[in-house]
Amino acid sequence: MGLNTSADAPLPVGEVSRLIGGWIERLGAVWVEGQITQLSRRPGAGVVFLTLRDPSHDISVAVTCYRQVFDAVADVVSEGARVVVLAKPEWYAPRGQLSLRATEIRPVGIGELLVRLEQLKKALAGEGLFAADRKKALPFLPHLIGLVCGRASAAERDVLENARRRWPAVRFEVRNVAVQGVHAVSQVVQAVKELDDLDEVDVIVVARGGGSVEDLLPFSDEQLVRAVAACRTPVVSAIGHEPDQPLLDFVADLRASTPTDAAKKVVPDVGEEYERVRLLLDRARRCAHAFVEREERGLAHALARPVMEDPHRMIDERADQVASLADRARRTLGHLLDRADSELSHTHARVVGLSPAATLRRGYAVLQQADGHVVRDPGEVAAGEALRARVAEGEFTVRADV
Repeated sequence: MGLNTSADAPLPVGEVSRLIGGWIERLGAVWVEGQITQLSRRPGAGVVFLTLRDPSHDISVAVTCYRQVFDAVADVVSEGARVVVLAKPEWYAPRGQLSLRATEIRPVGIGELLVRLEQLKKALAGEGLFAADRKKALPFLPHLIGLVCGRASAAERDVLENARRRWPAVRFEVRNVAVQGVHAVSQVVQAVKELDDLDEVDVIVVARGGGSVEDLLPFSDEQLVRAVAACRTPVVSAIGHEPDQPLLDFVADLRASTPTDAAKKVVPDVGEEYERVRLLLDRARRCAHAFVEREERGLAHALARPVMEDPHRMIDERADQVASLADRARRTLGHLLDRADSELSHTHARVVGLSPAATLRRGYAVLQQADGHVVRDPGEVAAGEALRARVAEGEFTVRADV
């Protein structure tokens, strides 16, 4: 319930602390999982003090328990161990401090861890974080490689030495972090994000040497997996040895079996590339020579053909045929012209024979009145009318005698 307070009617600190304690008292006992970061067992003391931490969210809480409760698991529990405790929240009013009073402590076994990892793996795979189509291709020759690894670790040495041995000009941006323990997840996530924000970094390598399942747990943390999935820069996972497969291997764009293998996969070998270029040049040279030789043989074969040795031979062979065809065409055209001339002469004779001039030459005359009208009927002419008579050689005037 809300409290009715104001600047004029505030609550004393003691009252606020008492109310908080009352609310916490009503929570009851809960099962809590975390990693032990601090452990204090004072000789002769009846109470053991622990700090329980959530490595994924960087949150810690103080835990106390009676000595006999911790002694039951003292042989298998130490700093860095993951445990599950049954505890009741307590509020220490004088200092305003929250703690957990544990009545039972259970170490988290390897089998339980593997089951939880498998469940987390299925959940993340269901979201598509491990899908092959979202993985980014690595650049052929990265100019700057981001490296996340332990300080002065064998993994760092293996990556740097092998990469520089393969390509001496390669450069690294190294981030040294804790690779196991309670601070590993937060430091690795921060380092990956910092390198991803650098535009000049072409690829990020997260490397760590081998270790137990517990040692490699930070690289299966959900927070780290999601941070790598959100990277725009390709990420290479080089954790442990070949059999080790933390969840980082599945979300990374490329998995390397070891840090040395990561160096080989990220950086090309200058000697191998030089040899590959030499082989390609030799192959190109052989291909060019083979092409020239093939074309030379084709050209020689073409020049050896009779038509190339005597280009006019084909024309000479066709000359008689062309002359024969031209003569045939000439004769055919002559026959057509003669036939047309004969037909024209016959037509001309018929036209001349039927013309009025030919009729007049046979002694006939054409009578025309003064207006040029041709007389065809005697009734058309008046007595004494002057008419013009046309004959073959001219014309003269006559008068009608009707």
